[in-house]
Amino acid sequence: MPFPVGRVQYLGHLDATPCYAAEIPPGTELPEGWEYSGVRELFGRVPDDELALAALAVQIIDFDLTTQFCGRCGAKTRQLRTERAKFCSDCNLITYPRLSPAVIVLVQKEDQVLLARSPRFPPGLHSTIAGFVEPGEDLEHAVCREVFEEVGIAVKNIRYFGSEPWPFPHSFMIGFVADYAGGEITIDNKEIVSVGWFDRNNLPPIPSSLSISRALIDWWVKKE
Repeated sequence: MPFPVGRVQYLGHLDATPCYAAEIPPGTELPEGWEYSGVRELFGRVPDDELALAALAVQIIDFDLTTQFCGRCGAKTRQLRTERAKFCSDCNLITYPRLSPAVIVLVQKEDQVLLARSPRFPPGLHSTIAGFVEPGEDLEHAVCREVFEEVGIAVKNIRYFGSEPWPFPHSFMIGFVADYAGGEITIDNKEIVSVGWFDRNNLPPIPSSLSISRALIDWWVKKE
């Protein structure tokens, strides 16, 4: 490498090429022609398989950095060679890469779709409803709870749509489609600041095609 690297993690093979993720010290000056980039910024600039590899690299480096010591007894951990995990020799705890499951749901009512705006979004942007799964909760209950908590309505006919790893930093998005079942829209102006029913000819700004939320909306637009 043309600059110093820290810890290196094996990621797997892309076709016949072995791939690794490597840390470099913060502030390292890159050689001419090189540049720093976030994973999101790579979308559309590199092939999809390389984008997926970059997302995996971010997650594995984060896992390595945050599991140097055992979360139960504080002893130093070591990398297992047989699986992607860290092992504590003092208390025998095995730690695996963290995944945080989250549901994301497109709610439809006749020829309209429910889209909401978070205060964290860029101006005008609306998206589908999403939230993390709580301990002891199944995915369908998480869908119903998140929709009710965020916009005050009930849903029914929950159907699985698809899933997407979301390395920001370690979410796993599980997508659903559901039908409106009743209730009046209410928001708290904290998590959600704007919400409404939109038809296909009057959609607000929506997320980029990088996200599963956009895949849900595109599916709905094309299904009729």
